[in-house]
Amino acid sequence: MSVREINFDGLIGPSHNYAGLSVGNLASTSNAGQVSQPRAAALQGIEKMRTNNRLGLSQGIFLPQWRPDGRWLAALGTGIGDAEPHIRAAAMSASSMWAANAATVSPAADTADGRTHLTVANLVTMPHRSHEWPQTLTQLRIAFSDQNAFAVHMPIPAPFGDEGAANHMRLCDSHDAPGVEIFVHGESGAPFPARQHLEASKAVARLHRLDPAKTLFVQQSDQAIAAGAFHNDVVAVANENLLFAHELAFADKDRFYAQLRDLLPSVQIIEVPSSAISLNDAIRSYLFNAQLVTLPEGGMALILPTEAQAIPAVWNWLQHLLAGNGPIRRLIPVDVRQSMANGGGPACLRLRVVADPANIDPRFLVNEAKLDQIAAIVDQYWPEEIAPGDLADTRLIARIEQSWLTLVDHLQLSGDLMP
Repeated sequence: MSVREINFDGLIGPSHNYAGLSVGNLASTSNAGQVSQPRAAALQGIEKMRTNNRLGLSQGIFLPQWRPDGRWLAALGTGIGDAEPHIRAAAMSASSMWAANAATVSPAADTADGRTHLTVANLVTMPHRSHEWPQTLTQLRIAFSDQNAFAVHMPIPAPFGDEGAANHMRLCDSHDAPGVEIFVHGESGAPFPARQHLEASKAVARLHRLDPAKTLFVQQSDQAIAAGAFHNDVVAVANENLLFAHELAFADKDRFYAQLRDLLPSVQIIEVPSSAISLNDAIRSYLFNAQLVTLPEGGMALILPTEAQAIPAVWNWLQHLLAGNGPIRRLIPVDVRQSMANGGGPACLRLRVVADPANIDPRFLVNEAKLDQIAAIVDQYWPEEIAPGDLADTRLIARIEQSWLTLVDHLQLSGDLMP
């Protein structure tokens, strides 16, 4: 095999619920208290993975985490039955499904030691996500255990917030060529908390042994954060030599674009003006929280949520984009409504890794047959619905635990992932 881009999607877990825990994420907070559908959510995610496979793309998977997180609760001196409602909801959170927040990844072509580096995200800004990293790290260390090909790093220490690849982009002539790595950070004092700290981004770049001359640190605009773009991938996405971004994504876009053009003369920038698509419409549609991928036959596709079709300004602009014969040649809407209602679109659900699949633990790679098997487990074991008051129900908790055990046992990972 050869080096290629592999998208690792987070399988939506059986405890998927709408607790509204993510401050600054408008979809999450506006849907707080609604009844969730974990089974439908996971099946929607699996169907998105099938879409990638059918396009000829390489596809991986990360598994849900054990919930409730008893170790985290014990460290707080409580158990699931006695915990306050917001603590209970945090312990039951299925937010690890958004694999874009699992880690930051630098391909071997960019690093001084010629290995692919991954730093697990600490997610310290949000309590319900701050306890994800130990289980995420376990999966990363298994999937990428070949130390000749990979280096997997511990999280950046608190208080420096790091939310992974959702605030990181890479531009290059091709996936296997050296590229320019871009770390996007927020600024404290905005209406919502800045989740990606500049100090964390700089630390990740040092750990990954990146060339400082080809590493950029760019500030996200206050307007974007205030409008609900809690991560950069809500207002910008990059693939190979193409940057696709909203006009108001960055604090100093002119300087940023000039630096990009100096470092990568082949770069193409498609900027969506506010006059065509407002920030509010961009965020409601998750236009930029799409997977921008290179197709095996050439050209690029935008895998975007079906919500983009429902907003005329967004969908009409995209039709004009296709008619212009630019690098994006296909639009592929996917139904991830259960994830969208909790604040995560197609790009949130995946972590890009550029590597040789032969160096990756095959248990974390999927094809149609394996997805069929996983879907059958989901269909049989995942709860159909979870209402807010159900999170303390011992019968629901037992079902969630059994669902997880059945899945990891089927994938022959129970001995490695048992909490």
